[in-house]
Amino acid sequence: METEDCKGYIYILTTKDNNVLYIGSTVDLKRRLRQHKNGHTIFTHKYHLSKLVWYQEFASISNARIREKQMKKWNRQWKINIINKLNPHWTDLDL
Repeated sequence: METEDCKGYIYILTTKDNNVLYIGSTVDLKRRLRQHKNGHTIFTHKYHLSKLVWYQEFASISNARIREKQMKKWNRQWKINIINKLNPHWTDLDL
């Protein structure tokens, strides 16, 4: 069950060729990744986004969602830079 006190995550998914980036948030990262990989979300299914290349944990889902909204406003290069800093080879970090 999701409450504002739950730990939260933001994450970035991409395609096999790292062409499209998707930013999302969740309280259960493993479950959410399964949903993406099984095609249960329209955007990620349409663009075949299944590679987890970056994520960050937050003390609360509300803080994660605030950061998610900020990051969605970033230009593509800023998103690439944050991925490169922690995952320079863009390895799938699947949990």
